[in-house]
Amino acid sequence: MNEDVKKALNKQINMEMFSSYLYLSMAADFIDKNLPGFAKWMGMQAGEENSHAMKIFHYLAERGARIELEAIDAPKKSWGTPLEAFKEALAHEQKVTASIGKIVDLAREKKDHATEVFLQWFVTEQVEEEANATDNVVKLEMAKDNTGALYMLDRELGMRKSD
Repeated sequence: MNEDVKKALNKQINMEMFSSYLYLSMAADFIDKNLPGFAKWMGMQAGEENSHAMKIFHYLAERGARIELEAIDAPKKSWGTPLEAFKEALAHEQKVTASIGKIVDLAREKKDHATEVFLQWFVTEQVEEEANATDNVVKLEMAKDNTGALYMLDRELGMRKSD
């Protein structure tokens, strides 16, 4: 495996693990705010991001590439409102999408066809990730300061099932 591609994939593991940690922090904040549905949704999202990191981890192992884990930055601990948290989640997913795109471009440049094909799953997954975050932002923007609407959204998000 090309050294630059290997480094980029190792960096992506770190980004995915940070995503998991960020969403876990959001879940903790929602627990503190007595929003168990939002907390459940973010907790499940944290688990999903961890599985993305492990997918890359196992891919590197299958390719015989050295896996090099780095420290994960501490995430923010509190958000003023659920809308602020979901806006940050959307911005973060857009950052992840851009990172995946850069690795796809690098894999093409280095003619690493296996990695390019492997990353197509992530390209598709990021479309879903951004759509989910956008959907929640739009709903929270519609709800504004309506506590009844917030209660209903909390119940709706608490019904999330694992994929």
